[in-house]
Amino acid sequence: ILFSLTVHMCLLVYVAFERNIEFLFFQLSWGRGKNGSPIIVFPEFPAFGEIQEREFHNVLTYLTSIPSLSAAGVGFILVIDRRQDRWAAVKGTLLRIAGSFPGNLQLVLVLRPTTLFQRTLSDILFKFNKDEFKMKVPMIMLSSVTELHSYIDRTQLTTELGGTQEYCHEKWISHRTAIEGFALMVKRTAQILQSFGTELAETELPNDIQATSNLLGTHINKKSKMKEDLLVALGQGSRLLESINEPVVRDPDHNMNQDELENLATVQRLLSQLNETERAFDEFWERHKTKLEQCLLLRHFEHNYREVRCLLDQVAERLTAFSEVGISPAHADHIFRELRSHEERVCVLDRAQALAREGDELIQNSHYAEDSIQPKCIELRAVNEELSTYLRAKKDHLLRAIELHHSLERAAKWCDDGIYLLASQPVDKCQSHDGAESALQEIERYLDTAGQNKLTDPSAICRDYDTVLNQEFRKVFQKQVSMQEMFEKRRVSLKKLAAKHTRPVQPVAPRPEAIKSPLSSPGESLFSADTHPVVCSQVEGQLQCNRSASLSEEEENLAILRKHVMNELLETERAYVEELLCVLQGYASEMDNPAMASLMPIPLQNKKDVLFGNMPEIYHFHKRTFLRELEEYEDCPELVGRCFLERMTDLQIYEKYCQNKPRSESLWRQCSDCSFFQECQKKLEHKLGLDSYLLKPVQRITKYQLLLKELLKYSKGCEGSEDLQEALTSILGILKAVNDSMHLIAITGYDGNMGDLGRLLMQGSFSVWTEHKKGHAKVKDMARFKPMQRHLFLHEKALLFCKRREENGEGYEKAPSYSFKQSLNMSAVGITENAKGDNKKFEVWCNSREEVYIVQAPTSEVKTTWVKEIRKVLTMQLEAYRGRQGVCLWQTWFNWRCTCGCISRPTFKLSASLLDIMGKSKEISQDLRKKW
Repeated sequence: ILFSLTVHMCLLVYVAFERNIEFLFFQLSWGRGKNGSPIIVFPEFPAFGEIQEREFHNVLTYLTSIPSLSAAGVGFILVIDRRQDRWAAVKGTLLRIAGSFPGNLQLVLVLRPTTLFQRTLSDILFKFNKDEFKMKVPMIMLSSVTELHSYIDRTQLTTELGGTQEYCHEKWISHRTAIEGFALMVKRTAQILQSFGTELAETELPNDIQATSNLLGTHINKKSKMKEDLLVALGQGSRLLESINEPVVRDPDHNMNQDELENLATVQRLLSQLNETERAFDEFWERHKTKLEQCLLLRHFEHNYREVRCLLDQVAERLTAFSEVGISPAHADHIFRELRSHEERVCVLDRAQALAREGDELIQNSHYAEDSIQPKCIELRAVNEELSTYLRAKKDHLLRAIELHHSLERAAKWCDDGIYLLASQPVDKCQSHDGAESALQEIERYLDTAGQNKLTDPSAICRDYDTVLNQEFRKVFQKQVSMQEMFEKRRVSLKKLAAKHTRPVQPVAPRPEAIKSPLSSPGESLFSADTHPVVCSQVEGQLQCNRSASLSEEEENLAILRKHVMNELLETERAYVEELLCVLQGYASEMDNPAMASLMPIPLQNKKDVLFGNMPEIYHFHKRTFLRELEEYEDCPELVGRCFLERMTDLQIYEKYCQNKPRSESLWRQCSDCSFFQECQKKLEHKLGLDSYLLKPVQRITKYQLLLKELLKYSKGCEGSEDLQEALTSILGILKAVNDSMHLIAITGYDGNMGDLGRLLMQGSFSVWTEHKKGHAKVKDMARFKPMQRHLFLHEKALLFCKRREENGEGYEKAPSYSFKQSLNMSAVGITENAKGDNKKFEVWCNSREEVYIVQAPTSEVKTTWVKEIRKVLTMQLEAYRGRQGVCLWQTWFNWRCTCGCISRPTFKLSASLLDIMGKSKEISQDLRKKW
């Protein structure tokens, strides 16, 4: 109550102080009467009558509010000094006081005028007018200060009234102004803090990270401003307290008067209230701040939970792609390595565990949203455990598949070796007793090796490998059964021959050297297995001069050069990733922005995949994988070739991008002037248009081979130089494949599916002559001298002849186009390496040379490369055919040979036709027919 009254009064008086009103008509010297009544002195003031009634009332109200309630309750003693004035002034003063004094009065002492006339007049008129003053307390007229001393002790009066108390009115006003200003500041500060506290209490918690972070920052800034205001108020109160205590500090023997004691108590009380307000606010703020920080942690946790949950779903989906068990040991092992590599790359399982632990920590720290966090932690651990279990089961599954594949491979090889053993035993030597015994022993020895290679118990295999069995098992097992039957028949025949004592009949057998094993590589056969992969051009450039410096200096210089190239590789890679991100965010994402839909022309709508191709896939590969792995080789540039080799398969995504580039280029030219692209370019502040950035992937894949050449140049003899050379060769191979695919998509007029032709191996332009045995002689002779210009495309399953058309258009449309003319199935094709004595020509023929195509290459080197690649394709087809038909074919043939001609004509025809199909020389077939 006292605080509120003081503040209320200070609002009345403090304003007056600020208006520079000189309150000289009163003195509140803090003197006390004998019973402790406060003394208010009204000194002589000529302009007392000019004071406005309202201001006079406000001042009296303020003065009576300053003393304590107990002192004010006793009543005030008023001392009115009018010794130099007239009775009229005395009367006016008493009337104003009687009408305006707000407090309790105990005594009114009036020092009447000292002049004889005015003193006499005062005595007389005071007696007659006493009732006009309407005061219920004694009013005493005094003639001198001596009489005043009989009512009030001199120590409680100022020197003007003959007392000993020191009093400075200006100092009193200064102190009171400071105190009232401080009290007002305390009130305002308390109101602001209360308002801010109400705002904090009524604030709703946001639902996203950014809003929560912004709210927390806003509240922290406001709290800091509140704290600054509090510190300012506390500082002002402390300085005021020091000012009041200054006399005591200056003179320890100084005794404070009642005025100073009251001021000191008031300031201390205000400071105490301010400190209590600050403490309460700090406690409330800490609770609010903790809740906001917990809310921010919760929003981060929920955001990370959604991300991790999505990644876990992607991992689960990706793991389902590893459902196959492979078709061979190498294939199964490749799948297993991919699974292991995928497991190593996938860090989401560890991230899920870490996020669950983070949730546990939030719960342990008494988070207010425990009921929301705990189920998510349980779910993360459950899904993580499920995926880990599935991953372990999938690895075990693949390991069993690899084990089975190796068993099948050993069994298949054992069967093939057995068939070759039977084929390699000469029939003429087996006709003698010793020869038959030797062959029989050879067969027995081979059969002894069946234990570690043979599939012994099919039922046990079905039981142990039930989940990974495939058709290959049945094929191998059937092949093993067939081979065993062949061995058994041969054993029976050899035992019969070994038992004969008569001279064996000398048979006329086919030349053994003409019969080749299914596993051998015929040296003189049309289908030669002696082929090698096409070798890309080697990186040119050696150090040109001998260095006079020491070996260590040379190595240091080369290391510096390697470091320079590596820095260029990393810097350009980072810039490339940033450029891709800029394009995807600034253009691709804007195509889905509803606000930009009005700027998009109709041809561009829903064509994001056409315009950008698989650029998002390229960006994610470089951002998440390739750039990080390149950075691991920053300190050892000579080993970076390993990184390229490990990611060579991933780099083939550029082939898809380049194949889509003509469509993208066409769409860009059609819409390049539209407002959409201009607005996007303006937002990004790009100087170049989108077409320049769409060319970046093509430029980047080309840049790699240049950087690898430089690294290889400075890494001769270093560890990893072989990997650099292999990486360079592989990159050049990718560039060749990209170039080939760009030509391939330019073919027109082909009715079939290009995908059915297999992988494109080579392409190039040649001069071609044709010969047809059934054609007219004149046409055949003319064809020899009029070559056709054809562009050949060699696939795994077909050879395409196309005619190159004139280049037209601009950009990617300027690329050549090809009209399809003819195709040859590679299963029916033969090849002659040298033709007509020209080292640049070779022949491709089919249908027993009824159709012959004489092909002239630009150079002999090109011709050699093409011949080797074609022979490699034919050899692979032969091996594939043997894998399918070898058992039945060789069983039929050997049965015929073992029976020495005891065979029916249909069986012989079958043997001869099969030999023709297998590409054996016609002499074998002719010998068989003669023998029949």
